[in-house]
Amino acid sequence: MIPGLAPLLPIDHSDQTSSDETAEFNDRLEALLHQYPILTDLSPATARRLRLEGKSAFGPIVHSDLAVDISIPGAIGPMKARVFAVSSPEAIYLHIHGGGWVLGAVDQQDPRLEALSQTSQVTVLSIDYRLAPESRYPAGLDDCEAAALWLLEHGKSEFGSDRILIGGESAGANLSVATLLRMRDRHAFRGWLGANLVYGLYDARLTNSARTWGSRLLVLNTPIIEWFLRHYTGGSAQEDPFVSPLLADLEGMPPALFTIGTEDPLIDDTLEMHERWLAAGNTAELAIYPGGAHGFDAFPLEIGRQALARMYRFIEDCLGRSPS
Repeated sequence: MIPGLAPLLPIDHSDQTSSDETAEFNDRLEALLHQYPILTDLSPATARRLRLEGKSAFGPIVHSDLAVDISIPGAIGPMKARVFAVSSPEAIYLHIHGGGWVLGAVDQQDPRLEALSQTSQVTVLSIDYRLAPESRYPAGLDDCEAAALWLLEHGKSEFGSDRILIGGESAGANLSVATLLRMRDRHAFRGWLGANLVYGLYDARLTNSARTWGSRLLVLNTPIIEWFLRHYTGGSAQEDPFVSPLLADLEGMPPALFTIGTEDPLIDDTLEMHERWLAAGNTAELAIYPGGAHGFDAFPLEIGRQALARMYRFIEDCLGRSPS
């Protein structure tokens, strides 16, 4: 189990980094990951089972007593969603989980979402979109679009606010951008307060960093990225802008915070998407963390605490609050 992986509690807003701490952690992380089956040697069903049983490197799943499961309409029927509610929320945060469109579930990031909800005083709605390869693209994205539409119609009556943010990590960041595009193009909706986009994959053709990373295992590597994409798209659609939003027309996107670590194969995805976001006339912030591996903000690292603090500040800015 990854050492120190624990619920994300209120954090120290220190601006100092510890590159030695990060480098040492990455060495331990890489050694630990090699003690477990490599993802590319597993079927999606087996990888999911090991995670549910607490037999992956990430250890047991931690659930929050504050989370409530509800059902909302998906694209083809009811879809499970998980809510972290606060009294008189200033906004609703639509969260789309990561896992390469293949792994992950609505109840596997409770500590992160509880901390975000409590710290930022927003109600978080996380959705259990359909996963590949059982439901390949565009099934998961269809569910994300359906959830966004439902939230627009029912957010005020169900949760007490009609102001909406969106965010996700890894594949969840990809799906977040694709959802923004769908909502703009299909429903003429551009009223998002902001987008919190954390180490996303934005080009299924593979950016230079993803393509040349190789086999070094820091959560992701090139073969694992390719494994995820094969399951998600079946080996096609790489130039579809809803799969590779780096290729999309990004006009009219909301303010965004892009977060990435320098030891993440997806760093070029974030760097290039940030530039495209700005070039399209949008507002964007870029936060780069030295030594950060994929998923670094879930680990007990100073740079992880800093990244989370900056996300909370970004949400405060989107809500129009004065800096705390």
